[in-house]
Amino acid sequence: MALFLSTYVNKIDKKGRVSVPARFRAVLAEQNAATPSFNGVVAFLSLSSPAIEGCGMDFMESLNRGLDDFNPFSDEHDDFADALMPLSFELPFDGDGRISLPAELLEEANITDRAAFVGRGERFQIWEPEAFRLRQAEALERARKNRAAMRRIRAGDGGGS
Repeated sequence: MALFLSTYVNKIDKKGRVSVPARFRAVLAEQNAATPSFNGVVAFLSLSSPAIEGCGMDFMESLNRGLDDFNPFSDEHDDFADALMPLSFELPFDGDGRISLPAELLEEANITDRAAFVGRGERFQIWEPEAFRLRQAEALERARKNRAAMRRIRAGDGGGS
């Protein structure tokens, strides 16, 4: 599985279009392979950060399947369904590899003229660049303090302890 790695900062034009990094587009093509009619990004508000989440259709479908873990009539199911699905946007690439980010997502993430595309493995986030720089500095400090908690799962390990 290809992963979203690195950070790229791109300018947003006056029409709200931003170029998705070429490497991210390649990963998205792999993630969207099961949905050949969709060539783009699924974007939605992050539930944990002042950012926009970006992913392929397969990741979004896995989130939808995760709703099955809840009683379909429970508040938890409804909260996650209402927070994710109505505020998710299928954003197709134009001929230049750009997407048009919806104004409501840009506003919630405080993004204006530049966007930081931040790799996070199976998905990526889009941040206001300075806000992400501050967030990353805090995360790096915490990660250094807690580095002993990180472990690597080797192929065939199955993820068990």
